[in-house]
Amino acid sequence: MLQIAKLLVMLGIFLILLGGIIFLFNRLPYFGKLPGDIYIKRDNFVFYFPLATCIILSILFSLVLTFVFRRWR
Repeated sequence: MLQIAKLLVMLGIFLILLGGIIFLFNRLPYFGKLPGDIYIKRDNFVFYFPLATCIILSILFSLVLTFVFRRWR
């Protein structure tokens, strides 16, 4: 039962941090406009896929979660 409680606390902390990060990223000037982000604009069509941004965020989240879970062992 203690393991489930720890997992729920970690999930809650992660969601709070994720919300704060998303809130702050809206204010960063280059977030979402990196080289490698795909942006196609035609007459009545716009396609945007932030590929480079997703890769950078994935690396950052992986590092943070690795650090957190190693500290809890």
